[in-house]
Amino acid sequence: MPRFAANLSMLYPEHDFLDRFEAAAADGFEAVEYLFPYEHEPRELAARLAQHALQQALFNAPPGDWAKGEKGLACLPGREEEFRTSIGEALRYAQVLNCPRIHVMAGLVPEGTERAQLRSTYVNNLRWAAREAGGVDLLIEPINTRDIPRFFLNRQDHAHELIEEIGEPNVKVQMDLYHCQVVEGDVAMKIRQYLPTGRVGHFQIAGVPQRHEPDLGELNYCYLFDVIDEVSASCGWTGWVGCEYRPARGAAPNGTREGLGWMKQRRGR
Repeated sequence: MPRFAANLSMLYPEHDFLDRFEAAAADGFEAVEYLFPYEHEPRELAARLAQHALQQALFNAPPGDWAKGEKGLACLPGREEEFRTSIGEALRYAQVLNCPRIHVMAGLVPEGTERAQLRSTYVNNLRWAAREAGGVDLLIEPINTRDIPRFFLNRQDHAHELIEEIGEPNVKVQMDLYHCQVVEGDVAMKIRQYLPTGRVGHFQIAGVPQRHEPDLGELNYCYLFDVIDEVSASCGWTGWVGCEYRPARGAAPNGTREGLGWMKQRRGR
């Protein structure tokens, strides 16, 4: 059965962020992920993980000025020093949190710029960061352009092509099945194609099209979990599936918990 990690940036919005660790553990999650940890000291977060017997599965490197709409620095010429500083900060947190994966957001294609013009900057930045990261995996994620217009990386084949060019074994794909379905579909076959390559470091899930619970919408996650189980058994994949969705009940009391029927059903099989 896939191992599920609660995304604390989206789940349990009825709680303050630091209280979401306890809520996730109470609902049976054994790991957590979130977008950014940088508003809190790493030792404070590590204490929450230890208190509730949780693993840190993933978080994102600093993305630039998020409040102004920046979505990563990796592809942006002229921002290399800022990118390197952001990787250093992320690795500092990863060490304290004992986190084996960091998502490095690619960034937006600037207006009037062709995507191909950014490729060498992106490849060089990820290659440098991978060598700095040592035993930490750096993940790149194709994201759909409906949610984030002009995002540099959108397709699974593009991500795997870039990883081959980067040529570092600790650069892997964060395969978000929600984004994959929105952009290109054929999700089950893409799992079968890419998971055995060893280049998939993490999955994320959400219902399509509204990004609510995975049992709401057009994707048959019960079937997709079976595919992940089947392929994992043959290739030895043991990673996490991040639950990066917005609860349909919003911030209502126990809204996230009431929407976890899909996970309870899976565990009861």
